[in-house]
This record gives sequence, C-alpha cells and structure tokens, in this order.
Amino acid sequence: MIRYTLRCERGHQFESWFQSSSAYESQERRHLIDCPSCGSSKIERAIMAPQVVSKKGREPAQPTPAAPVEAAASESTSLMMAQERELRSKLKELRDHIVKNADNVGDRFPNEARKMHYGDIEHRPIYGEASPEEARALIDEGVEVSPLPTLPEDRN
Repeated sequence: MIRYTLRCERGHQFESWFQSSSAYESQERRHLIDCPSCGSSKIERAIMAPQVVSKKGREPAQPTPAAPVEAAASESTSLMMAQERELRSKLKELRDHIVKNADNVGDRFPNEARKMHYGDIEHRPIYGEASPEEARALIDEGVEVSPLPTLPEDRN
C-alpha cells in the first residue's frame, strides 16, 4: 500500500491510499479520484517526504530521537490506521451486501441499467462491469450508478 498526499486544482490537499503507484496512475488517468472538499477530479500528487526503510528489521534507516511532536504523530497514525481498518470493514460489508442481494449482469450492466432507467424493464438491484466511458455516459443520461468498492485483499 502507498499513501499519497494529493492536491486538487483548487488547492485542497488530502491523503489517499493506493495498492501501488501504477494503481494511483491508472485511477488518476481515468479521473476516478475526487477531492473530498470540492469534488474536482483534476488531482495531482503533492510533494511528500519519503519514509526510507532499511533492509534490516524494517526500521527507519536513520532513526531520530523521539520528540513530543513525533509521539503525537504516532498516535495520529495509529488512529488513522484504526479508522482505515474500520472504513475497509464497512466497505467490505457494503460490497458483500450488494453482491448477496443484487443480480450480477456482468458486461451487460450499462444496457440493463439504461433499460431500467427508461422503464423498458422492471427495476431490480443489479451490479456488473462498465468501462469508465460507459459509466460517465450513464451518469450523463441521469442513470444512477456507483462503483463497487475494491479492496486490496480482493487482488490476492
């Protein structure tokens, strides 16, 4: 997992986790990352200080003496990790509920969603696959769609 500090075109700064740098780049190219403050999808990585880890024992290469600021940062990181675990748990619960209670229509998703939206077929809960372009076209037509959360452990 990689944590990036990101910034939108309006200067809002926020953090987000990605499976890898290529996962970030893929999502950024497809405009799937939105600013939580303003919703802008024009996002770029902000300048960050890397954390260097030695090959021995997974400790920082040049440890620095602990200071009160670092203790507060450590508590903040611990809290963030707990919040991330809770968020992942809730996302998994949501996804599992959708998978259990909706029909997987696979790559027919865009057509099925349109048919329901326009009243050609009866409404029912569905999920499936759509390219970013297909998803944008659905949204432009007023069809309510939302991506299913994908979690890092799903890729194992």
